[in-house]
Formats: sequence, structure tokens, C-alpha cells
Amino acid sequence: MELSPEVAAKLAKGFAIAIGGAMPAWAIGKIASKAMEAIGRNPEATEKLFMPMLLALAFAEAIAIYALVIAFLL
Repeated sequence: MELSPEVAAKLAKGFAIAIGGAMPAWAIGKIASKAMEAIGRNPEATEKLFMPMLLALAFAEAIAIYALVIAFLL
């Protein structure tokens, strides 16, 4: 069975957004989990952890946005 170009494009879009959304979501959960664990162990470190955590969350979210853009471009 052969795939038509339209079906192949739709499959590529689906895989791009599925993987491009799932992996950043996992990373965001892991980042937040580890930050909360670190704050729980050392509450005084909240100020030091907050900005790096936000930056890491923003970078992970940017990857998901890139995947969405790629899915729209395919």
C-alpha cells in the first residue's frame, strides 16, 4: 500500500506535533519537580532557583512552539 503525498504530510504533521509537544511537556514537568524538590530541601534557595527555573521552563516551551510552527509549515 502506497501513501499519497497528502496522507504522508498529515502523518508528518501529527508526529511533529505529538513528539514536539510531549517531550517539552515532560521536560517542563521534570524541571518544575526538581525545582520544588530543591526548594523543599532548602527553602532559603528559593530566590536563587526561581530565575533559572523560569528560564529553563521558557526554553522548553520554546521547543514546543517550534514544533507547532514546523507542523503548520509542513
